[in-house]
Amino acid sequence: MSMVKESVDVDVPLHTAYNQWTMFEEFPQFMEGVEEVRQIDDRHNHWTTKIGGVHREFDTEIIDQLPDDRIAWRTTSGDTRQMGMVRFQPLDDTHTRVELVMDIEPHGMAEKAASASGMIDRRVKGDMRRFKEFIEHQGGETGGWRGRVTPG
Repeated sequence: MSMVKESVDVDVPLHTAYNQWTMFEEFPQFMEGVEEVRQIDDRHNHWTTKIGGVHREFDTEIIDQLPDDRIAWRTTSGDTRQMGMVRFQPLDDTHTRVELVMDIEPHGMAEKAASASGMIDRRVKGDMRRFKEFIEHQGGETGGWRGRVTPG
């Protein structure tokens, strides 16, 4: 698996950044290659992506979610294998650090080449930068889910 880490400081309060990140169906607005995320229930999402001309569909399960702190997930079906966590840290009352850590297992020659060339790292960096632009431009979250999901 390839580990990817990236963080971005956003000019919004902690609860705003966290709440927006829980709006999974809006990920296509700032994540390159994500065509659709459909939330199935509080723990499960179905993803449709097209990256480098390769179409993938897969399901994820949230395995740990603590409001204003973290969201951790893993894939449960499809060709894509990944797990990750996003953490939220207040810098002050109006600024938040959002840190993303993902383990991705490239599938197929194109994805393995993309991982080896650093393309996946660059994509994640771009997604985080676009999240910053998205949330700061909005000026507030478009919704939010503040439920607790415990590992188990």
